[in-house]
Amino acid sequence: MHKQQSGVMLLEALIGILIFSLGILAVVGLQAASISATSDAKYRSDASLFANQLIGQMWVGDRTPATLKSNFQSDCTACAYTLWSAEVAKVLPGVAGDANSAGLPPIVTVTPVTTGGYTLSSTVQITVRWRAPKQQSTDPAHTYTVVFQVV
Repeated sequence: MHKQQSGVMLLEALIGILIFSLGILAVVGLQAASISATSDAKYRSDASLFANQLIGQMWVGDRTPATLKSNFQSDCTACAYTLWSAEVAKVLPGVAGDANSAGLPPIVTVTPVTTGGYTLSSTVQITVRWRAPKQQSTDPAHTYTVVFQVV
């Protein structure tokens, strides 16, 4: 009778170690996913901060559609957009680009809103794009877009 039970305790110990190891692997996997989600949230938060910073600059300056276009639209040179875009490129990964991929500069478009032949306001769309450090260049870029009206 004693001979039939030999090795049962060893088998129970091995099964216990297996269950414990699977639990540890699951915790490590959750930790990696948590770190990735935290990084993504930080980049989204930074993109939101930069978009709101540009909105603030637009509100405190001359808000006429022509001035907004000349100072903040993406295709301007030596304007407020250029300085702001350089700050975005310092913080968000992939904005300036690198040897492996082209840059993803922010896009700002200013569209005058005409009512009854008068242009009284502008619709502004700000799109901040970035590529996470371990993200492939073939993957779609992350984007944060804000659309607002300047009166």
